[in-house]
Amino acid sequence: MMQKLFLLISRIGSDSNDTDDLRLQKNLLVLASFMFILAGGMWGFMYMAFGEIVAGSIPFGYALFSSLSVLTFAITRQYRFFRFSQLLLILLLPLLLQIALGGFINSSGVVLWSFMCPIGALLFDEPRTAPRWFGGFIGMVVLSGLLQPFVRVLNNLSPTLIILFFVLNISGVCAIVFTLVAYFVGQKNIFQEKAETLLLNVLPKEIAAILKNENRVIADHYDGASILFADMVNFTPLTIELPPVEMVELLNEIFSHFDSLVDKHNLEKIKTVGDCYMIAAGVPRPRHDHAQILTRVALEMHEYLKSRVFNGRQIQFRIGINSGSVIAGVIGRKKFIYDLWGDAVNTASRMESHGAAGLVQITRATYDLIKNEFVCHPRGTINVKGKGEMDVWSVANSK
Repeated sequence: MMQKLFLLISRIGSDSNDTDDLRLQKNLLVLASFMFILAGGMWGFMYMAFGEIVAGSIPFGYALFSSLSVLTFAITRQYRFFRFSQLLLILLLPLLLQIALGGFINSSGVVLWSFMCPIGALLFDEPRTAPRWFGGFIGMVVLSGLLQPFVRVLNNLSPTLIILFFVLNISGVCAIVFTLVAYFVGQKNIFQEKAETLLLNVLPKEIAAILKNENRVIADHYDGASILFADMVNFTPLTIELPPVEMVELLNEIFSHFDSLVDKHNLEKIKTVGDCYMIAAGVPRPRHDHAQILTRVALEMHEYLKSRVFNGRQIQFRIGINSGSVIAGVIGRKKFIYDLWGDAVNTASRMESHGAAGLVQITRATYDLIKNEFVCHPRGTINVKGKGEMDVWSVANSK
């Protein structure tokens, strides 16, 4: 119940188009406001109960004005005004309360509550504004010191009560600061984990680590790697026949299974372009069995497609594999991509485009690496642009 109430309060004034940071700032400020309102009501009641009517009216007044500020924010969604009003109230009212009670000692150092103002600026506003609010807090402390000779000497609070309020003021400020900072750090960690997950969905973890820690061009050469291209047969007629949503759902279902195979065998998905799916083995993590593992995955892809019927249709893919040296790197500053270049990549693409439905077609480079572990059938030669006649094989199954 309390958790639901907590979430309901924190969502006051939030908009669906808010950024994560802005939503967090709004949530924190609303939660902090409710904690200050509660504290203001408690302090006001206690001061009045002990005969300090004027002093008690100040935190009560804060609770009232702060409540109106929250209500106004909930209606108008004017976050800047809400933030400014809350910071200003928490900065000024503790000084007035301290003067009403008779200075530092008599008020149990209640001006300490003003320190929540610069802390709040760090959490609820741009960090660059916090020094100004901190300067305001220091100004309040200095001013309260200058006014000390002119305030009343005694109040209605006994020495025991003054000590009790010292404990309450210090504990209250520390508890609220700790709660807000803990919530802020927890939410920031959640945002960081989401960002990390998104980054790892775009880049290999090794490349993501380099991008986060170094500012350089990422381009690496790999002597041994294998590349797979898979392309759906009769994709264009299907796009005409199927509604767009069904077409996307079909591709998503198939490619999601391909993704699971990539994860299962610790390979690297490079990209999808339309109905084309590209995988690499041996980059960015070198492995001696790059050709064998990629061939095994290709056969598993075909087995999956044979075992499923999609919207009453049997879907087939052409798959081509080649092995050789490649260059791998990251291109672009926005919507960047980890990609591969080189003759081995181009030839792998040609193996797919010159292949046949339901077959895994490979080059001699790949055949020489896997022939002892897989049953392969020669398919003769094909003319590859820029390469001329090339011997090719189809992979039947593993031995």
